[in-house]
Amino acid sequence: MDLDAGFWDERYATGDTRWDLGAVSTPLKSWFDQFTDKSLRILIPGGGRSYEAEYLYHAGFTNVHVIDLTGAPFKDLLSRCPGFPNENLLVGDFFKHQGQYDLIVEQTFFCALDLALRPKYVSQMHDLLALGGTLAGVLFDDVLNTDKPPFGGHTAEYRVLFGAVFANLSIEPCYNSIPQRAGREVWLHARKVQ
Repeated sequence: MDLDAGFWDERYATGDTRWDLGAVSTPLKSWFDQFTDKSLRILIPGGGRSYEAEYLYHAGFTNVHVIDLTGAPFKDLLSRCPGFPNENLLVGDFFKHQGQYDLIVEQTFFCALDLALRPKYVSQMHDLLALGGTLAGVLFDDVLNTDKPPFGGHTAEYRVLFGAVFANLSIEPCYNSIPQRAGREVWLHARKVQ
């Protein structure tokens, strides 16, 4: 299966977006609300309709960037948030993206990638973080699919995968998931210390 821009364009065009919560997830909202520095450089990869970017923008964060393989979902974000800076909406390949960020947000991007790309994902996340920067978000702690997104996984394999790159790592059961995902998510928090 080729998970290219055409695949995702078709999913948006046909409304096959079951991963889309229609709002910022509770775990991420709680995390975002802890930050007072509104100038943090934030990246949301595979951001889709990016309710997270909308939430951060309305909360006063001034340096939020979203990258997605297709620009189709950005139209929806801009309709909800017309003042969001167009130059911060990036259409392209996450694995070719360059930059330095203080925070990188994980929300259904990891589970949308081909399983073979997971080590490359972890390495790229580490490269994109500034020293002291944090990757955080929600991962499925459930098998899910093996032939199409969303691809699942389990805490033990995540610890090995992320632990190979991040010395400062925490993966714990998510205590504030939405009801449909309760007991099936873990909170990932990885800090770049070297």
